[in-house]
Amino acid sequence: MKRNTVKFAIYPLFVSAVLAGCSGAGKNAEAQKPNVVFIYADDIGIGDLGCYDGSAIETANVSRLADEGLRFTNAHSGAATSTPARYAMLTGEYAWRKKGTGIANGDAAMIIKPERYTIADMFREAGYSTGVVGKWHLGLGDVSGQQDWNGMVTPNPNDLGFDYSYIMAATADRVPCIWIENGRAVGLSADDPVQVNYRQNFPGEPTGKDNPELLRMHPSHGHDQSIVNGISRIGYMKGGKSALWRDQDIQDSIIAHAVRFIEDKNSSGNPWFLYLATNDIHVPRDPHERFVGKSGHGPRGDALLEFDWGVGKIMETLERLGLDDNTIVVLSSDNGPVVDDGYKDNAVELLGDHKPSGSYRGGKYSNYEAGTRVPVIFRWKNHITPGVSGALLSQVDWFASFASMLGISLPEGAAPDSQNYFDAWTGKSSKGRDYYVSQNIHNNLGITVGDWKFIPAAKGPEFDYNTSIEFANSGSDQLFNLKEDPFEKENIAEQYPDIVLRLKEKLDSVVDGRYLLE
Repeated sequence: MKRNTVKFAIYPLFVSAVLAGCSGAGKNAEAQKPNVVFIYADDIGIGDLGCYDGSAIETANVSRLADEGLRFTNAHSGAATSTPARYAMLTGEYAWRKKGTGIANGDAAMIIKPERYTIADMFREAGYSTGVVGKWHLGLGDVSGQQDWNGMVTPNPNDLGFDYSYIMAATADRVPCIWIENGRAVGLSADDPVQVNYRQNFPGEPTGKDNPELLRMHPSHGHDQSIVNGISRIGYMKGGKSALWRDQDIQDSIIAHAVRFIEDKNSSGNPWFLYLATNDIHVPRDPHERFVGKSGHGPRGDALLEFDWGVGKIMETLERLGLDDNTIVVLSSDNGPVVDDGYKDNAVELLGDHKPSGSYRGGKYSNYEAGTRVPVIFRWKNHITPGVSGALLSQVDWFASFASMLGISLPEGAAPDSQNYFDAWTGKSSKGRDYYVSQNIHNNLGITVGDWKFIPAAKGPEFDYNTSIEFANSGSDQLFNLKEDPFEKENIAEQYPDIVLRLKEKLDSVVDGRYLLE
């Protein structure tokens, strides 16, 4: 069901004060609008960062960002895995409403179609230059497995409202292991074309399963197909040697291109929106040599330090260019944490006192809290009073919230699940969502209303022995009071059948779309 067009009103006094404070000689009206950067981490849990009591590994740059902004303790990603979380954030629609939004292969067709109105379209309509740098993982091209990796791969993010794109097709553990800039592979030689296949290997090509002697990092489960840079991946790839990334340089490359985008757009005089999606700390964790061994917690901890370094470089760039006061920085993660996610990197053995999930149950893939309750920091220096907010919020609401700030009227049917909570994101209000719907890897749902969380009985495995994560799938309904039991230890569904019924009816109403008329 489509939603009627919503016209968002600008907060006149608030915005006029901001524009007045940001104005200066030679700046045009468009440049007075705040720049916006989303720093979107991968697999970083709410307990992984120092500002969230992840004291075992110091992330000083993120802590500084939190000290200067609002830190949210009850904010959620759109799903407990990468592809659906990114889909929900960029479209303002829960991913479980659309088939084919599960974890995407590297040769998947583009999940968001060009005709879809995205958050990048919204910023561009408001006069912004737009860019995406880093991990994409939402598919490319029209047909799965039929991309022309050696020519123009289309459609690509530039067809979704982004003026500039520098991306990896999926993730670092999936082929193709090449950078794609504005639809074309970077550094590719015509004499050595790229071939990709997710069904069968190419004759004569080694794999991690058959040729472990060629590996410098060994898989713990899965991840045993084509070998690139001494690491076996998911999927098969042949050729493209001149275009292959070096894993240790991935974060450096992402940050360098993000900085270049900021510099270029700053010189143009237009406001800009940058979706900066890091690969850290997703597997294979292979940080640059200058971070190796620095955390004391192995490659996973070192990758956290590398992520924090990247945050610092972005902040340094904003300060150097005089953009610090007029740039909104939003930092978050696509889903909760996972320790062993497919490679023998001693992450479990070297975890020590570090608790990636904080005080919450589950992690990546899970419907328990740690699956989607992620770190979120919203910083607009000198425009937002620093502090901590416990408001229930979701990344799916960034779309409508920024549309409100910019006074944009969303087209019919755009961002159907996104709601305007700009006041909550900026600390002007403590009121968050009335409810939030979670989604695990098996597309099973849960709903949180106030302090109550309900997970209906669902099919699927209860536990993943590879990752040691509970999926929250159960043959029985589950109910928790998150205020009294934040770790979800005690299922009290049988004690409160009336609340179970009420939350079940609410979830049913959200799923069938009736709530869009409320």
